[in-house]
Amino acid sequence: MEVEQIPTGELIPYARNSRTHSDEQVAQIMASIREFGFCNPVLIDETGMIIAGHGRVMAATRMKLETVPCLRLSHLTDAQKRAYVIADNRIALSSGWDSELLANELSDLHVDDFDLSLLGFDADELGVMMGFDVDAVDNPDLASGDREPFRQMTFTVHDSQFETIEAAIAKAKQSGGGASDVNENSNGNALACICGAYNG
Repeated sequence: MEVEQIPTGELIPYARNSRTHSDEQVAQIMASIREFGFCNPVLIDETGMIIAGHGRVMAATRMKLETVPCLRLSHLTDAQKRAYVIADNRIALSSGWDSELLANELSDLHVDDFDLSLLGFDADELGVMMGFDVDAVDNPDLASGDREPFRQMTFTVHDSQFETIEAAIAKAKQSGGGASDVNENSNGNALACICGAYNG
């Protein structure tokens, strides 16, 4: 099989594809393509119908890519095509993670200033895997949100702001600002350190 560059407008989504792709996931795929390139070819049949890669094609369309790399699977029967559409998605979900190795890789990438948001994990998942779970301190859940003497704070930031904030927190931790005798949450300590410097 050879990789072909096929115009995105010629690719036909499988009408009965049961796998869904949220706007958030498509945005993640777009970010991945921008960072790594289009590394995983779309699988199509002889007519150009998509067998695997619907999300990648959706991302490519939003990015206005004229063509995408494709592999044409002309050896499959109609039943095999329908089955592979499901199997390609479901089998991937059966894999797991080596938590220790994953945490080490994430930490090393973080030290290298790599944008961890490109990996597909949300901020809470990354925090847990890297050892700074936001709920690590055993405080009661109070309706008011007040966990005296602790308070849990939530912010909404834009992607461009997230990079700046993440970099600042990382630098504060490197300088020792993530440690505290009264709080086990290193992110909260780093943020307090940054705010203390700003307040002068």
